[in-house]
Amino acid sequence: MIQNIPLYDICSLSDINQDDILISRFAPYLDTHKNLFATHRHSFYHLVLFTDGTGTHTIDFENFEVKPGQIYFMIPGQVHSWSFEDFTDGYIINFSASFIQSFILQHGYLDSFSFFSGNLADAVINLPLETYAAIRPLFETILAEAARPTAQTGDMIRLLMLQIFIRVNRLGINPISTGNPTYNQTLLKSFKNLIEHHYADVKLPKDYAALLYIPPNHLNAVCKDIMGVSAGELIRNRVLLEAKRMLTNPQLSINEISIKLNFSDNSYFTKFFKKLENITPEEFRKKIIHNHGK
Repeated sequence: MIQNIPLYDICSLSDINQDDILISRFAPYLDTHKNLFATHRHSFYHLVLFTDGTGTHTIDFENFEVKPGQIYFMIPGQVHSWSFEDFTDGYIINFSASFIQSFILQHGYLDSFSFFSGNLADAVINLPLETYAAIRPLFETILAEAARPTAQTGDMIRLLMLQIFIRVNRLGINPISTGNPTYNQTLLKSFKNLIEHHYADVKLPKDYAALLYIPPNHLNAVCKDIMGVSAGELIRNRVLLEAKRMLTNPQLSINEISIKLNFSDNSYFTKFFKKLENITPEEFRKKIIHNHGK
């Protein structure tokens, strides 16, 4: 049986007393941290650029094929695992929010990048050859800076990381991330932030609309126009994701999970889960344990 899903911080993965940044080539990082193949979480931001390898990796229960030239971004709290088929290499950067925030005195700066929104459609990107050729040398320079620290090495690394973020963001994969946000785009972002903080105790679109001081039909129209789904679906999907995350912990009973997510009873939670996932919470848990044991 898998135990309570491990949560790693940067210190636990670093050979030195460093809690803000960890930079490495990917292959030696894997050799050192073989435990990261199994399902785990991070307390930090995490990005990888693959240069070699095949296989899959999983973020929040969605599988992605590993490809050279693929970059992916993760935010704290997401569930992650790897399954590689042969030699895999690239670059990895783990960093805290404060590592960037202390340098950019703009609140929520990282949130301005779509790939740090938690939306997996924006977080895993197969780079065009031109972009890949432009950012790979930036990773090499970051490694060189980290290997031979001098005055203002930290600031140079931050500048290089920001170049990577901006170059990837300029691909315009998500139209929301390009140009100045409209009122409705800002409204949607506020709605998603509210969901992140209240998904367990606020379940109805009308209650979120009240928090945003707008009519419920306006909120629903904004979600459908920009995201292609209803406001209610965004809320339910976030509740479902947290339920899946909790189900990876066998020490939590189904009843305890339903209580934590503020369902009126266990049967209602099971109906909710099965309607969205087509299997019961118990069946999902068995599948996760089976896959973990492979």
